[in-house]
Amino acid sequence: MIITFPKFEIKRLAIKLKPAAERMVKKGHPWVFEGGITKLSTTGNAGDLAIIYDNKKNKFLACGLYDPDSPIRIKVLQTHQAATINAAWFEAKIKAAYEKRAPLLATDTNSYRLIYGENDGLPSLIADVYKHVIVVKLYASIWFPYLNDILPILLEISNCTTMVLRMSRLLQQNPNNFGLEDGQVVYGDLENEVVVFKEHGVNFSANVIHGHKTGYFLDHRHNRLKVGNLSKGKSVLDVFAYAGGFSVHALAKGATQVVSIDISAQALTVAQQNAALNPHSGQHTTLAVDAFKGLEDLIQQGQKYDIVVIDPPSFAKKESEVAGAINSYKRLATLGSQLVSKGGLLVLASCTARIKAIDFFDAVEKSLKASGKRFKIQEKTYHDLDHPISFPEGAYLKCGYYLLQ
Repeated sequence: MIITFPKFEIKRLAIKLKPAAERMVKKGHPWVFEGGITKLSTTGNAGDLAIIYDNKKNKFLACGLYDPDSPIRIKVLQTHQAATINAAWFEAKIKAAYEKRAPLLATDTNSYRLIYGENDGLPSLIADVYKHVIVVKLYASIWFPYLNDILPILLEISNCTTMVLRMSRLLQQNPNNFGLEDGQVVYGDLENEVVVFKEHGVNFSANVIHGHKTGYFLDHRHNRLKVGNLSKGKSVLDVFAYAGGFSVHALAKGATQVVSIDISAQALTVAQQNAALNPHSGQHTTLAVDAFKGLEDLIQQGQKYDIVVIDPPSFAKKESEVAGAINSYKRLATLGSQLVSKGGLLVLASCTARIKAIDFFDAVEKSLKASGKRFKIQEKTYHDLDHPISFPEGAYLKCGYYLLQ
């Protein structure tokens, strides 16, 4: 039986907004910042229902969850048409999200993101499935009053037999988290915290208790498949390899040689373990070194690869870091291109949400031109279908495929 959570008295707050904030809500933006609120009927607690009224007609405009712990004071759930936010409403939202993933689940894949926060209409809530285990990650205390309604629905729709609750670092430090622990099993049995799952027929593992985020990064699935399908008989360099997503697909699809670089020796051990989950005959080498230094060392050694994949972590957590992040991408493009064999492929990705796709691609391509490289843009990709985008800030992933001539 699923753990029962405390019951809360949920208040209804009447709210009016500044004109600019009201316009954003009317356009479907899911965030209302503290500074956009002009009137609040009473003091709100986390998870109270914030009912936003139109300034001109004083009619219902939207409703959302009130978050006194965040500068994003209201996380919008419903706009334009009034609704009762209850178990039936949540069920409809989760079913709609599941149906969006149907084409992915028709492939040999049993891992996917079922709920992607704001982009699936449930802000600050993530639900990832790994085979029979669903991992629910909360990023705000606004969801505590609704867990008794939401969690059973997530279990039923995903058809999972085990549920793990994860919480953001800030939420773990919140004194009002009712004694919940990050990595707590709230339903079923978890025989092993490392769960083996399939991604387009390739085996991987996720530590659903202690792993980063929910245990694995699912967002690059389509790019990993693409690189794997291009790797037969090829040599591949995987930079910022982490748990070996690109490396393992390449090996499983017949790459002759794969070199995985990451600063974390522990992550590379997981990459080796993931590779061992799949039959392969290619040589797999790991280098635990800072990526920039590793690239420079390989250039000095005169190494060349048919495919070079560079997938760094986010370089800019705040606006003041954007310029430095752009320079880092330029440097990676220059270094990576020097390691690509003639006629080979450079794959360079960014998950920095603060940098728009157009600016990322512009920086990479200017860097390649400045280094004297002739190249052809083979493809540009964005989010996989289980990471849908419903508002501008929800978009972060972009990836360029450059054929060097």
